[in-house]
Amino acid sequence: MTLTDTCADNPAPVVAAKTKLLGRALFENMGKPTKIVAPMVDQSELAWRILSRRYGATLAYTPMFHAKNFATSEKYRKDMWCEQDGCSNVDRPLVVQFCANDPHYLLEAAKLVQDKCDAVDLNLGCPQGIAKKGRYGSFLMEDWETIHKLIKTLHDNLDVPVTAKIRVFPEREKTLEYAKMVLDAGAQFLTVHGRLREQKGQQTGLADWDIIQYLRQHLPEDTVFFANGNILYPEDISRCMNKIHCDGVMSAEGNLYNPGVFNTECTGDIDKTFPRVDKLLREYFEIVRSYKGSNASRIAMKSHFFKILRPFLPNHIDIRSNLASMNAKTSFDEWEEIVVGPVEQVVQEIYKQDDINAKDVITTGEVELWGGSYKQVPYWRCQPYFRPVDGVTGDKRVVRGLKRANELETSKEEETKKSKQAEVTNAAS
Repeated sequence: MTLTDTCADNPAPVVAAKTKLLGRALFENMGKPTKIVAPMVDQSELAWRILSRRYGATLAYTPMFHAKNFATSEKYRKDMWCEQDGCSNVDRPLVVQFCANDPHYLLEAAKLVQDKCDAVDLNLGCPQGIAKKGRYGSFLMEDWETIHKLIKTLHDNLDVPVTAKIRVFPEREKTLEYAKMVLDAGAQFLTVHGRLREQKGQQTGLADWDIIQYLRQHLPEDTVFFANGNILYPEDISRCMNKIHCDGVMSAEGNLYNPGVFNTECTGDIDKTFPRVDKLLREYFEIVRSYKGSNASRIAMKSHFFKILRPFLPNHIDIRSNLASMNAKTSFDEWEEIVVGPVEQVVQEIYKQDDINAKDVITTGEVELWGGSYKQVPYWRCQPYFRPVDGVTGDKRVVRGLKRANELETSKEEETKKSKQAEVTNAAS
């Protein structure tokens, strides 16, 4: 029996309906997950979730599905969802995420997956142009009535709980009222991405942990609360939990470029926290090949290859050219011959170098103003990606921005001090 047969050949037995778990009871039933794969469009599909769990993730979300398309288009469902999704022995706990602005289509879509997941999540954070055009995700942030209706419809009519993921407003107080409304509508978990709707792409910047902490402090104590943003390395997860006192930490880009970011129990093991690109690529490739029924995994594979190999490809442009020529219809044998095999050969040659032990090390820099430290990682190992803008990478932009803000604050304090001294002098004279 192959891996892909396990769910299809052994369908879950029909059992009496269970009481729907809510809030803390749901969280505890899931095993109190603290390391969470974020919902990512066309990225957090079955094969990637399986891989991420092997590297420490304890809860995973599906990619964001379009509720109306999922409810009405069989082709869309087949591209996004398969028999193995939500399989109890490899893909749980699982939260299925939808974007929507119509309660009817949202409920119809959610009913199609409620038997294969632990909860259904409403996306209220997508900042992309397609979300603006379709009026969903973060572009519902001003329409609280619709959001409340969407969540309450699922809460009242679905067999599994509903959760929600939000972004923040510039104002803390408004964000708090927004979060309270989402919980009042029936959301059992609240995930807060500490960025504004405008913070995307080249304008991403740092997530605001202070506003996430503020929400955690002012929402009901028993709220199941996840934080999202600024996770580059495994130690950032504990740093986030210690500051915010959240129940779990969600990672999107950090996980995409290095699944080892979730291996918090193995921070001393370089192969588990910063895996070699050849070994991770092989492991992921074999998962995709094993789950042939997952169209979503096959479609996403090329994109994942580029992310896994991002630091490696600039040094081996021949492999980059070969990878660029591949597509979802390319046979697995061709993938093996043209990409996977050559990557393995190159990295194996690197490890034959006499000085490899001196080269194959992780160097940690000084603590930065944002609270963490950047690391220097060999290009043949998975690592975070810092998106360049005008030739300056994201890590350097963050440091420069924080230094400017710090200098401005210091300047203001000095001006205030001088002003007070002048007032004292004038009063004395």
